[in-house]
Amino acid sequence: MSDLRFVTFCGLYCGLCTARSRIPAQANALRETIVKEGYDDWGQELPNFRGFRAFLDHLCDPDRSCPGCREGGGPPFCGIRTCAQARGVQTCPQCTDYPCHRIAALAAGYPTLIPDGRRMQRIGVGAWVVEQEERAGTGFCYVDNRCHPYNIPAD
Repeated sequence: MSDLRFVTFCGLYCGLCTARSRIPAQANALRETIVKEGYDDWGQELPNFRGFRAFLDHLCDPDRSCPGCREGGGPPFCGIRTCAQARGVQTCPQCTDYPCHRIAALAAGYPTLIPDGRRMQRIGVGAWVVEQEERAGTGFCYVDNRCHPYNIPAD
């Protein structure tokens, strides 16, 4: 089995999440500006600066802000993770019941989830990870086409 560190149980790829791509880049840019402007010297007296600075440093390091669902990141109440572990699958597309009601519910907000899972089934996890790394290299993130509840048409 290929490296699954950045493959979620549900079949998303962590490298396509803004927590691992855009947010650390933007947080690092802000941190550099704060240092350049001298806030680390005189900003210590500003209300909440120390807490803000610690949070900013946290956002700069994606391994700290979200280590991936296999390392305890993501929502701790994730029923998909619990189900996959109980069924002994590394990722949901490997399950005979894919896509189940849990995946279908999640796919309402992630329109590429099921097509990506089907692709993973066809080409294998290793080749799929390579494709996702290439996809991440384009700058694409899930949020770019994510459906928010207020955008989902009523049945």
